[in-house]
Amino acid sequence: MTGRNVYLVGSVPLGSVAEVFETVSAAFGSRIRQIPDGEVGERSDWITHLETLFRDNPALEPSGEMFAVHGGMKQRQRYRLRAGKTPRDVVFGNLGYADHALKSYAEFKRLRDAGKIAAGTRFQVDLVPAHSVLWLFIVEKEQVLLDDVYNAAVARELKTILEAIPHNDLAIQFDIASAVFARLERGEPSLYGRTKAEMTEAFAAIVAKLANRVPPDVKLQFHFCYGDANHKHAIEPTDTGDMVAVANALAGKVTRTIDLIHMPVPRDRNDDAYFAPLRGLKLKPETELVLGLVHYTDGVEGMRRRMDTATKHAPSFSVGTECGFGRRDPATIPELLRLHLAAADYR
Repeated sequence: MTGRNVYLVGSVPLGSVAEVFETVSAAFGSRIRQIPDGEVGERSDWITHLETLFRDNPALEPSGEMFAVHGGMKQRQRYRLRAGKTPRDVVFGNLGYADHALKSYAEFKRLRDAGKIAAGTRFQVDLVPAHSVLWLFIVEKEQVLLDDVYNAAVARELKTILEAIPHNDLAIQFDIASAVFARLERGEPSLYGRTKAEMTEAFAAIVAKLANRVPPDVKLQFHFCYGDANHKHAIEPTDTGDMVAVANALAGKVTRTIDLIHMPVPRDRNDDAYFAPLRGLKLKPETELVLGLVHYTDGVEGMRRRMDTATKHAPSFSVGTECGFGRRDPATIPELLRLHLAAADYR
């Protein structure tokens, strides 16, 4: 098969998991190596449905502090430890990832056995480490205190998934989102580090601890993101420099193969300055780089401008969008899938 591979971040706003699998497989065939279940229903807005884990937690209470990732978004209640409670009192039970994954895998296997998904395609499961979830739902000063507690729950979800789904059918993706990259872009001291370099090391160590739980026969992926709430970033990236730094730090800490790293490309960035840091990537040859440079709003011509510049700095990459489709009008999906193929075939 000629051309580049196609990659989907995760969410696809169709009516059911089966519809996502069938639609994506019909569009891409063997051009896509792993297919997510579309994160349909309550999961379509990424992690917002997880608020009940905090709202109903007996060790937590509303703080009165409202938070939004940027000014155009609905503000959400942040929570804090109740008086007299410590992080050891906080228990996060079922996060729901494994429950959804097992149900979706049954559909995936049924459709693959029926010949509607290409043989060799893997089932992609997206997991979100603590820092991204806590950034939304916990007051700033307590986020680092609960990081290990929440990630222990993520690790339990991962263990259940690994025990239930054949490893050669599975791709595990960790979403590294604006809780990380907004902090790095701003470069302001936080509880995760006093400097950008310290924060990069801290976040990479946290993520690597989870990633190293993924066995080598399961595909391991990372999705980097600056946010997509109302199709707007939490903060605009100066260039790919922070993503390159995180990727290199992960490459040094993850003890198994990293199979894929995805990096977003804003619609208005087709300049050399944005892509130039990619020359500093220190990834092993088996790590697939995906650039999220497909944008519905400027179509094939915009995509080609971004690709023409990108290839000067990263000659080998697969293609996708900046983020998932979950907050998009479903009527746009057929054209968006067509644009992916146009990008994959463009040289």
